[in-house]
Amino acid sequence: MSTTSDVPSLASMADSVISSSSSSSSSSSSLLWGDVVQQTAGALAHPSPIAGGLGVGGGGVGLAGVPPSSSQHVATTNASSSSSSSSSSSSSSLDSQIERLRRCEYLRECEVKALCLRAREILVDEGNVQRVDAPVTICGDIHGQFYDLVELFKVGGECPDANYLFLGDFVDRGYYSVETFLLLLALKVRYPDRITLIRGNHESRQITQVYGFYDECLRKYGSVNVWRYCTEIFDYLSLSAIIEDRIFTVHGGLSPSINTLDQIRVIDRKQEVPHDGAMCDLMWSDPEEIDGWGLSPRGAGYLFGGDVVAMFNERNDIDLIARAHQLVMEGHRSMFNDALVTVWSAPNYCYRCGNVASILELDENLNKSFKIFDAAPNEARGAPVKNPPPDYFL
Repeated sequence: MSTTSDVPSLASMADSVISSSSSSSSSSSSLLWGDVVQQTAGALAHPSPIAGGLGVGGGGVGLAGVPPSSSQHVATTNASSSSSSSSSSSSSSLDSQIERLRRCEYLRECEVKALCLRAREILVDEGNVQRVDAPVTICGDIHGQFYDLVELFKVGGECPDANYLFLGDFVDRGYYSVETFLLLLALKVRYPDRITLIRGNHESRQITQVYGFYDECLRKYGSVNVWRYCTEIFDYLSLSAIIEDRIFTVHGGLSPSINTLDQIRVIDRKQEVPHDGAMCDLMWSDPEEIDGWGLSPRGAGYLFGGDVVAMFNERNDIDLIARAHQLVMEGHRSMFNDALVTVWSAPNYCYRCGNVASILELDENLNKSFKIFDAAPNEARGAPVKNPPPDYFL
């Protein structure tokens, strides 16, 4: 496995800057995530933002034979026309990329870089607790199972016809993490108000180097550049979402460090997933039939009981917590008198678990309706990789 020092810096490439927060320092302690025991060289260094934009000199110089005011009007009109034409061309190009991705064709490296730059401009303005309007369809883990994602859209409706909220874990384990994540990211750029993506525990540099996404990028592109572009975008994904101020959604669960949504809002999310703390807990914790808090068998996050959920919901004036993160053979599971629900959207997980999957549809009045679906036919899902990634607690 290549080390992070082998990854070329984006700052060294002309006109290819994805600005982000400063890198987190490496840690000498062993990782706490499942059976991941190798320590990478810490979060990768991020280039600086592009300062400002391209300026155009002005100053009352008119076109030949035309008063300055008229020339300014002409220039403004031409600039507006040029901008409109550029936007139309950009949308057309993006639509073409989406159609290719729907056919499970991965994009060229330069296209991935440009897509990630555009996605960053959108995601940077979203909050740690992103507001989402109903009606909306909530989706759980996908894990690179591209053809099962296609089945999901068949069941729930295509974006932008339906409004979607994905709860993270787009990559790893499945055979098509590249195509899966890039399709969802392209849809986010094309229809930013019709699809919301929040971060899961697998949207991590360290985890993806163990469970498949890193190796897939290297195999398909011959370098780790695409992996780097995507993992930098992971840092900008929201940590959670709130639907109509009544339903809180998160990938994993709650944290003993968090009592209110406002405490989530002030987390600096633009970093690699920490080994512990509030941000880590949101992506790693699980509900359990216990009182209070317990140690998680995953080695990260916590187990939390119904009393914790009841207190959190009451304190934040919410009716339901919707989350993903745990395999559910029936596709979904409600707990604690329907105060929490787990949604799982990867059917026949890892191509061997035999489970069904579900999506949760909420109408404009927040009435719930689950739709169950099976995996795509075997012949449509591709051949297994020769060396599948190691397992950890499901």
